[in-house]
Amino acid sequence: MLRQKQDSSTSIGKGMIYGAWIIALLMLTWLFDNYLGKQHNPNQMVSSEIDGNGIREVTLKQNRQGHYIASGFINEQKVTFLVDTGATTVSIPGNLANKLNLPFGLAQRVRTANGDTIAYSTTLNSIRLGNIKLYKLKATIAPKMAGDGVLLGMNFMRQLEMIQRDNQLTLRQH
Repeated sequence: MLRQKQDSSTSIGKGMIYGAWIIALLMLTWLFDNYLGKQHNPNQMVSSEIDGNGIREVTLKQNRQGHYIASGFINEQKVTFLVDTGATTVSIPGNLANKLNLPFGLAQRVRTANGDTIAYSTTLNSIRLGNIKLYKLKATIAPKMAGDGVLLGMNFMRQLEMIQRDNQLTLRQH
């Protein structure tokens, strides 16, 4: 009887140790994933201000690769932006456009860094980065574009004042 009680206690103890290791590994995985996410997108919480003259200002930090990636909203749905001054318009991957329920308009041939492709025109009701918000902005939907990142092109950026200094990009909406 005593032997059976010891075996039961030993197996419960081993189970608790295994459980603790599994919980510890899950927590480490979550922390490491969080850390990598912040390395890729250091602007998950965008820094915004409005000065006394009503000028809206957003400051973005560069990620480790030198890109400006930030969380924002299209039609009040959360997205991730990549500032791309080489893109003529805001460009949205096809799979994300479907999730956002964006209408696919006229097909057009566009030239990208990866060559010529077909994209579709659309109009965004609103696009917001921090406290900067624009309405009725033209965009393109690129069905072959990989990932879920939205290229924040020049039709958005040219409406703002841009200042790049010390690994930061400051955007001002007058």
